[in-house]
Amino acid sequence: MIKKHLLTIWALFLIASLAIAQEKKPITWQDIPTWKYMPGPAFQLSPDGQWMAYGLVQVEGDGEIILQKVGDDSSKKTFKIGSTSYPSMKFSEDGKWFAYTEYPTFSQKKANEKSKGKPLKNKAILIKMGTDDQKEFENVSNYSFNGKASTVLAINLSKNGNGDARGSDLLIYHLASEKAQNIGNVADFSFNKAGNYLAYTVDAANQSGNGLYLMNVSANSMQILDSDKASYRSLAWTEKGEAFAALKLVKDKKYKQDKGQVIGVKNLSAPQVTVYNPEKDSINFDQTYTISQNRRPMWSEDLTRLFYGIHPLVLAEEKEEKKEVDQDSVKQAEADAMKKIMADTTIKSISDLQKAIAKLDSGKVKDKKGDEADKPDMTIWHWNDSRLQSRQQVMQNQDKNYSFWAMYDVNAGKHIQLQDSSMRDLNILDKQRYALGADYSAYELDMNLDGQRYQDFYIVDLKTGEKKELFKKMYLPNYSSFPRESPDGTKLIYGLDGHYYIYDIPSGQSRNITEGMPVSFVNVEDDHNIEKPLYGALGWSSDSKYVLIRDGWDIWQIPAVESKETPVNLTVNGKTDQIRYQYRFGLDPEEKGIDLSKPAYIRMYGEWTKKSGIAQLSPAKKGGLTPGAKVLIWEDANVGNLSKAKNADAYYFSKEKFNEPTQVFLTDASLSDPKQVTENAPDAAQYAWSAGTMLVDYVSDKGAKLQGTLFLPAGYKEGQKYPTVVYYYEKLSQTRHNWSNPGFGGTGWNPGVYTSNGFAVFIPDIVYTLDDPGMSAVWCVIPAVKEAIKTGVVDENNIGIHGHSWGGYQTSFLITQTDMFKAAAAGAPLTNMISMYDLIYWNSGGGNMSIFEASQGRFRGGPWENWEAYERNSPVYHVKNVKTPLLLLHNDKDGAVDFTQGIEYYSALRRLKKPVVMMQYKGENHGLSKLENRKDYSVRMMEFFDHHLKGETAPDWWKSGVNLLDLEEHLKKRAF
Repeated sequence: MIKKHLLTIWALFLIASLAIAQEKKPITWQDIPTWKYMPGPAFQLSPDGQWMAYGLVQVEGDGEIILQKVGDDSSKKTFKIGSTSYPSMKFSEDGKWFAYTEYPTFSQKKANEKSKGKPLKNKAILIKMGTDDQKEFENVSNYSFNGKASTVLAINLSKNGNGDARGSDLLIYHLASEKAQNIGNVADFSFNKAGNYLAYTVDAANQSGNGLYLMNVSANSMQILDSDKASYRSLAWTEKGEAFAALKLVKDKKYKQDKGQVIGVKNLSAPQVTVYNPEKDSINFDQTYTISQNRRPMWSEDLTRLFYGIHPLVLAEEKEEKKEVDQDSVKQAEADAMKKIMADTTIKSISDLQKAIAKLDSGKVKDKKGDEADKPDMTIWHWNDSRLQSRQQVMQNQDKNYSFWAMYDVNAGKHIQLQDSSMRDLNILDKQRYALGADYSAYELDMNLDGQRYQDFYIVDLKTGEKKELFKKMYLPNYSSFPRESPDGTKLIYGLDGHYYIYDIPSGQSRNITEGMPVSFVNVEDDHNIEKPLYGALGWSSDSKYVLIRDGWDIWQIPAVESKETPVNLTVNGKTDQIRYQYRFGLDPEEKGIDLSKPAYIRMYGEWTKKSGIAQLSPAKKGGLTPGAKVLIWEDANVGNLSKAKNADAYYFSKEKFNEPTQVFLTDASLSDPKQVTENAPDAAQYAWSAGTMLVDYVSDKGAKLQGTLFLPAGYKEGQKYPTVVYYYEKLSQTRHNWSNPGFGGTGWNPGVYTSNGFAVFIPDIVYTLDDPGMSAVWCVIPAVKEAIKTGVVDENNIGIHGHSWGGYQTSFLITQTDMFKAAAAGAPLTNMISMYDLIYWNSGGGNMSIFEASQGRFRGGPWENWEAYERNSPVYHVKNVKTPLLLLHNDKDGAVDFTQGIEYYSALRRLKKPVVMMQYKGENHGLSKLENRKDYSVRMMEFFDHHLKGETAPDWWKSGVNLLDLEEHLKKRAF
């Protein structure tokens, strides 16, 4: 009887649960503007681990910050922060204070935008933890606690007028006494790490009192370190905080730039100030140069040398003389014109005279324009240009402001230039004993043509400035091969010809550290047209004795110095169990290298299960880490973002699933018994989400073993088939457990919104064969979809496809090769590989040819060397085969895939009277940025798929189009 009673209760519970589930509605585009969510890692734990805060924002609404004591929900407080896409908040180092920014509200911003009023101001709110005490500061630009000391809050107020002066009021609010002092005209300010000193610059009207100042925070005393009719900027403390450097810039009318000086300050209790003025150093310093304001100065660790940038001086134009000549010309022209008026017998009245004078005035404008037109506005493109003119235009300001590293030996009083145009790049290594120089100018033209990257490398001695060649024309298939410094600054790890090497700088000796190992570190899964790309190195040990390197599955600990030790597989089971140990979580933002005396936390990913988690590697007794990873978390979820409180053993990580919003979990070093501490997406429970996911295994037509992820629709019932949208971009099945926050994306696509509205979504992986990027999609996607149909979830009669950019190309090509899709949406697609090859990637100014040959295009050679392959993989050459209705998005200012690519495909389809509609959002780039455009396209794309895959009524814009004269009324009706 009891058993029967319990079964009845259970049945009633299930019925009630089902009823509640049925009440949940799909999320609509109208719900998204006020959807609350936690943007990115908008979570903070106080350094002492006692308090936590996180923010929630809205697309069209006001955000809030939730603040509470860890483990005490009764202490939770919510603060309105106005309208922002990312909350700004800070804990003091001692965890006793919290400050956040309050922005104008969404309605205030909209009203101000409409009235074109003055910029609205932000506020800063200071909270004393554990109390209701709050202090509000108006008109705030930025603020900062004073590091470890945590005794003051410095608040820079927004500038009001003050002409060209950069400075504004800086409030120093003393937290204990609750008293504030005002320092006027502060431009830059910075506390040292300990927080006992504040360096700041004054930039006042007419440069009155401009200077570099130092405040002893504890004593509340100030010192003028340097003062002049100059501009002071670029404060830079040493890591320890016992010294800092700055720039001093003095105007000189002869030149376009200010002339620079570098200031070094040390011995802070009795400041020792070094001012290096290159104008007084005609022996060592080339007087055609000056110290640049575009590179921040820095001290060497031993405080004997100052490093800074230099760049050439450019003479100012002689504007005054030109102006006088122009004025003389104008006066002469006016005199000649007046003579003509006086001799004109047709002038009979005052009215006629006024018309003649007006004509004279308009003639002045024409004459002025005519003078300006004497100088052509043009560009000269030469075949030997190492960089395209378009690339030079994009890089113009950077090139103009580029500076070379130099140093000043304080004890010797000597300036030494460390680089010039023959060595374009210079990286000052840790400990400032050596620098790594690099230059690719000899190979730049070829690199921009075929995409194969080469570079020369040099070692620069930072005591003498002497340069020594390290590598000549070193091949760099990917960034893993680039030399990386050790924490002690005396060694480099680099990749060459499929192996890793260690270079010892003092001895000048290289050693192959991976030769003879039982595994290869070559990334054989990288299918681009490059030779022997390597998996990445995780980094150096903090003592510079080891390096940790991935082989794609496991992590290896390899001695970086000569020893009897052999390489050790730390994770052991990666390849065996098909688990990828991907990277180490860096828990200390100030670390220099990996401290192997502490446990290392490693991110895990199951290649075929899509599980993820965190494993721990423990320190060994004799140094290094012990083999064998201890699994701490391993779940059917997306686990990551492990971090910890700065000064406490309080850890937190994020976890999400496709149908469960990202949440933060708090735990200890063991990561056991984690507790959810956030309520991201608090309205999520009101809506219906995907019922779950399935993995679909398949084999490509070329024999590659692959997977796709099938996302089930909300309310899924086994045995029922659903309209399905297939989405792809190379490999994306790993997104199985990624939460997709409802929003208006730049491509119009949001898988979570589609599954909420009754669609299944299928995301298959694509791998590539060289010379066949389009056919590779056919060989992978079609067999993937056939396997997905076998699950019984996918309605084979109602399948749509969508992709953007490279995915848009795959979509445009797929519909020329198969009729299995009922509708297709392609965003910003490449459609003619032959014409696209020679076009420009306007966002960078570079050419497409390198992308086609060594990057995403995956072609061997240009079209004239490989014509049949380019033609075979170009959608536009197979356009007659298209039977699938196509929604095409291409914007006129697309700087990645030229607008003409969309026009070519649209025009060809239109000529053949194929069903196609192209959406063009004026002024938009490769993706949509304006909110109104993102809204519009997101809604239209779902209307398109609703019609073709669900049988809903065709929207008018698809059915009959919209005439230009009717467009305004059409848009007005659709606004929401």
